[in-house]
Amino acid sequence: MTTIATADLYDERGDELDSLSLQLHDIGGHVAFDGPVRTIRCHRDNALVKATLATPGDGAVLVVDGGGSLESALVGDLIAASALEHGWAGIIVFGAIRDREAIGALPLGVKALGSNPRKSAKDGVGEVDVPVEIAGVAFRPGAHVWADADGILVER
Repeated sequence: MTTIATADLYDERGDELDSLSLQLHDIGGHVAFDGPVRTIRCHRDNALVKATLATPGDGAVLVVDGGGSLESALVGDLIAASALEHGWAGIIVFGAIRDREAIGALPLGVKALGSNPRKSAKDGVGEVDVPVEIAGVAFRPGAHVWADADGILVER
């Protein structure tokens, strides 16, 4: 879990960090979290998200670029519980999740654009561990990301 506030971290490191201006909802039981970045780019298909979060997370944060779609959920309570069980620090979703109340009860960081009860496809379409850009901010696999109530910072 994050031990330093993102505002203080930005004051210390400034231009070494990018700040995500996009306002995401704090959904998980932990508002503050950090870790090395892992990424998935997918659109309305969460098979890769489910498979990845079922592997050892080792304190990583999965950044899911769902293209900003709110048409179907990319993470639900079972996938979030799997992430917790496998040692992930958190999930950042540029898209929708579902099961907000159940996810909110988990000691896991989850931030997302919003929610939709509709399930996504399960075809495995997408890319894993590729650089993704969300609202002009690059998230590279292996870079460090910090999240708290003030927002999200990532190493450049």
